[in-house]
Amino acid sequence: MINPTTATAQIDAILAALPAAQRAAMQALRHTIAAAAPEAEETISYGMPAFRYHRRILVYYSAFMAHCSLFPGSGAVIEAHRRELEGFVTSKGTVQFTPDHPLPKDLVERIVRTKMSEIDAR
Repeated sequence: MINPTTATAQIDAILAALPAAQRAAMQALRHTIAAAAPEAEETISYGMPAFRYHRRILVYYSAFMAHCSLFPGSGAVIEAHRRELEGFVTSKGTVQFTPDHPLPKDLVERIVRTKMSEIDAR
């Protein structure tokens, strides 16, 4: 398991290397996740920024050439928010968005809380 201080520094470097619009979108997402899950720790997993909650991955997030993604890693979480996610590209465990069409902050908070509840129920 990666040290949270090391992870934070690595995430800072990853985000700093992004184009300005993606960097701003990813920083906003990072802060929203951290605020919604204050017990979670930053980590790197599968080479991506992530948050760990109660020793389990809460969410991953990353920027790609044509989009940004939030990975709750759970089809059940995506399904629980299906109606709210209309207008975004989704798959089993991923939500895609762009800096021009970001995920609403309150939706990210609800997704994070749903995933936390899923982890707590295990």
